[in-house]
Amino acid sequence: MGRHAVLLTVMFAFAVTIFSVSYIFLEFYKLNREQYVNNTFLKYTVISRIYREHMQTRTSTTMLEANLALYNLYTIADAKEAKKIAEEAKVLKSENFQAMDDTTSFQMRPRFNAQSVVEVRITMLQYKDFIYFLLQSPNSGVLLLDEKIKPYRAWNILYAYLVLVSSIMISYILIFVRLRPLQKLRKKIRDFGAGKMQTSFKMRGEDEIAVISNELENTRQKICTLIESRTLFMRNIMHELKTPIAKGRISAEMLESGKQKERFNRIFLRMESLINEFALVEEISTGFSHAKNAEYRLIDLIDGAIDLAMVEEKCVSQNVDSTLKILADYNLFSTAIKNMIDNAMKYSYDKHIAISTHEREIWFESRGERLNHSLIYYVQPFTKDENSRDSFGLGLYLVDAILHTHNMVLAYEHLDGINRFIFEPSRKKGLASA
Repeated sequence: MGRHAVLLTVMFAFAVTIFSVSYIFLEFYKLNREQYVNNTFLKYTVISRIYREHMQTRTSTTMLEANLALYNLYTIADAKEAKKIAEEAKVLKSENFQAMDDTTSFQMRPRFNAQSVVEVRITMLQYKDFIYFLLQSPNSGVLLLDEKIKPYRAWNILYAYLVLVSSIMISYILIFVRLRPLQKLRKKIRDFGAGKMQTSFKMRGEDEIAVISNELENTRQKICTLIESRTLFMRNIMHELKTPIAKGRISAEMLESGKQKERFNRIFLRMESLINEFALVEEISTGFSHAKNAEYRLIDLIDGAIDLAMVEEKCVSQNVDSTLKILADYNLFSTAIKNMIDNAMKYSYDKHIAISTHEREIWFESRGERLNHSLIYYVQPFTKDENSRDSFGLGLYLVDAILHTHNMVLAYEHLDGINRFIFEPSRKKGLASA
């Protein structure tokens, strides 16, 4: 949901707006319709007055119909049709009023004989496209057609509703169209973060998204320029440093055998090792943009690390399944294992390390004293124990950084005089059986 928070918010706002507008118009329609019916029903007062006068003065039926005709009211001649309309019509409103008793039955031209005061019910009906008024007493009834008044129509309200809803929909469509470049921008940012440095953020237009995209493009160009400058600087400095080291090693070989020759060789080897570790530090700081991951057998990675560490095979014992594979960059992961071997050769009592696997974890065990500080201290660059002379303080820092690029973490524990460093998956992936 977090990935589409803005889009979901806009859609929620759109749904709430449509619902609110629809509810308001529905209530307005009900209110307007009710007012129309009430205003129309006021005509029943005229009907009741004519009805009372007819009953009290005992005028003829013809006079009654003539008086009703003045108000566009006409009786239904056919009794069957009147009965059908009364049964099938929709009741809009109904009220009672008092009138003189009529002893005649329901007919086309009933005679109204006053007997006593009774309750007469008048009902406003809608049948098809006409409005009817039905007068009912205990003994009689008459159905009147109003030709002038038409049933309520909500065309004006419907038209206004459609116009407003269409305007809202068009507005939100325009918002979605304006937000669409954000998806492209997100994809470009993801590609740039994945190492595609040539990804262009340039976008046409002058709106806010285009301005942000163009600013990102300017930032990208500056970053690329800095990376190129840094890479060129590192290449030049590595070249300038390795050249005198190579010359020094050649010159040292010309010396006669002795402590001085051994000392010079040791110095040059340390300098070369330091330069190589600096190169790895530089590669780590740029995010391993050139790392190439593939599936390798773990035993092959360990063999490559032993060759890099230049130690005898008897110094490393393995208890690793030959079918176990790991998705990794060969050079980088071999370097991480090599650093663990170097660490054991420097600090273990017997110059021996045992490598084994346990439930998707890689263990490196050697006999030695417990670390003086927590592991967090040693995975920082250029940190080491005070009595360490042959270390530059980059070994565990490189191991930790390399493991992070492979979705793994470095752990440590000390049990019964054994230092155990563990490569464990941070997301339960990385190792697989063939």
